Amino acid sequence: MALFTSLGGKNLAIDDSQLRELLRETIRATGKTPRKMLLLPPDHTRLNSYAGPITRMLWEEWSDRCHIDIMPALGTHKPMTDEQLEMMFGPQIPKSAFRVHDWRNGVRTLGTVPSSFIQELSGGRLDYEVQVQANELLFQDYDLILSIGQIVPHEVVGMANYTKNIMVGVGGPDMINKSHFLGAVSGMEQLMGRADTPVRRLFNYGVDTFLSQLPLVYLHTVLSRDEASGAMALRGFFSGTGPDAYLAACKLAVETNLVLLDQPLKKVLVYLDPQEFKSTWLGNKAIYRTRMAIADDGDLIILAPGLREFGEDPQMDALIRKYGYKGTPATLQAVKENQDMRENLGGAAHLIHGSSEGRFRITYCPGPQVSPQEIQQVGFAYGNLQEMLEKYHPETLKDGLQTVNGEEIFYISNPALGLWALKRNFLN
Repeated sequence: MALFTSLGGKNLAIDDSQLRELLRETIRATGKTPRKMLLLPPDHTRLNSYAGPITRMLWEEWSDRCHIDIMPALGTHKPMTDEQLEMMFGPQIPKSAFRVHDWRNGVRTLGTVPSSFIQELSGGRLDYEVQVQANELLFQDYDLILSIGQIVPHEVVGMANYTKNIMVGVGGPDMINKSHFLGAVSGMEQLMGRADTPVRRLFNYGVDTFLSQLPLVYLHTVLSRDEASGAMALRGFFSGTGPDAYLAACKLAVETNLVLLDQPLKKVLVYLDPQEFKSTWLGNKAIYRTRMAIADDGDLIILAPGLREFGEDPQMDALIRKYGYKGTPATLQAVKENQDMRENLGGAAHLIHGSSEGRFRITYCPGPQVSPQEIQQVGFAYGNLQEMLEKYHPETLKDGLQTVNGEEIFYISNPALGLWALKRNFLN
């Protein structure tokens, strides 16, 4: 379990020439001259991960001497369109190089996590086995499998990426559903921004126990927005075969991606980029990542011009529409009483995560593809997008606390980039 490269700093900005050399160094450190390589980057919903340029650089450096397949780690997301592939990875890579992960049908079952381990992880609250599944493509005799992605606070596992990219990104339904439910019953406030969590231990168990024979190398990025330019800066790049690279990246992500506040926020305004956020399944990061900072009886206003659905596939969309974001007691009762919820524990976890539990108000402001009635049906208040845009003018706002028309608001231009929390809650 080796650490191949480690370069990072809160004020560092790694340029593309440095990054290319770090990628070369990573390949050299494997001791291999690969003839067949599989790349596992995230999809366009992780546009700010810098995985797009990394994938493109690897293609440019190696495709003339090595067969390369690229399978975006979709998890439960929809397959990427040609337009999205070009936006993320550029037009140079032929579409024939890309493979599509089918989380329901395209996976191999490798083994089972015993219920005793799930009981241990959940503090006795859950008692079920979990099937460890991964996409069939991983077992097609690759010399190297490069898992690429960003380390950033995450609502289910604590910190995104590493073994999550395998167990969820290219994993199957049993692990996805049951791991998400484990996270929900563990309490997201106790998980987010932490490197070691019950869900992380589950993912590590699955990979370490059943996938240790694969030539897996992890490439982790850490990014944050440059205050002066507003552009994203690559603060760190860490690569290796085990936890050392992940933990080093987590340490930097805590320094760069956590915003710890002294006082709770009374009104938070979050903008969801229409290219990145088209569903509440993804857009609810606005809720997950801010909930630890919002005051009791506070307001969260979500500007969602690209919103067009709730779930990322028809089954999840129907489940969300049917049960809504009604809080933990209502969701757990629905799981107890309804077979469709028991068969989709990941959806149940998502419904728990997306509720404020009545502690603060959530107002969703969608574009024209989602009606006020649909927003209200799933348990959110509806806000008129045009009126909100004219009132707050997000194009002129800077991230953070400010006064607009005599009203104090806290603005977040992209909730996927960090975690906002009260010092007294997060540090205790």
